[in-house]
Amino acid sequence: MKSRSLIESFNNAINGIISTIRSERNMKIHIIAAVLVLGLSLFYDLTRAEFLIVCITIALVIICELFNTAVEVLIDMLVGIYHPRAKTVKDTAAGAVLISAVLSLAVAYFIFFDRVSTSLESGIARIKQAPMHLTVIAIILTMAAVLVLKFVLRKGTPFSGGMPSGHSAVAFSAATAAALYTNNAAITILFIIVAFLVVQSRLEGKIHNVPELLAGAVIGFLVTLLLFQLLS
Repeated sequence: MKSRSLIESFNNAINGIISTIRSERNMKIHIIAAVLVLGLSLFYDLTRAEFLIVCITIALVIICELFNTAVEVLIDMLVGIYHPRAKTVKDTAAGAVLISAVLSLAVAYFIFFDRVSTSLESGIARIKQAPMHLTVIAIILTMAAVLVLKFVLRKGTPFSGGMPSGHSAVAFSAATAAALYTNNAAITILFIIVAFLVVQSRLEGKIHNVPELLAGAVIGFLVTLLLFQLLS
């Protein structure tokens, strides 16, 4: 039935967009990407023409996804079973979304690549001049690596027990960073002693076994060493 008023037409259109966002994973990805790109636009000095191109590209991708969703729902409702022609219609609609997505990547490259790469280079330069920031990043990356491995191996909880030991990884990450940052033998030995005390406490508390603690120590050492080698 046709909408009775202009307000109702707007409500129906908004409901259609919300329904697509809720039901379609690709639409969620498009929305997140659009928010990130618009956020980048606020931090970089885009010309009016560049900002207009960005907005048009975002709208084009979302419009294509909306039409693709509408076509899929309509085909499923009318056909209900597998049919080669129905597949062709769906594939064609999906192709339109793919072309718009590729176009959006090209636009993002030409508008943002130079600006983002320049910002990254200056950011890395600042990190090099502030090793303490590099240490914090190394510890965060070490924790992330531990959580990923625990998720993959499905042993222990994220913050207690399991393979590898997070406490051991963080302790040896900090010790490695101290050794690379200070170049002072006394400070390095002090950090290593603290790291071994952390390992001993986890072993005596029967929270971890020797292989788990050893794996954590190796991860903390390697992640921190690699990061300092890359950025220092």
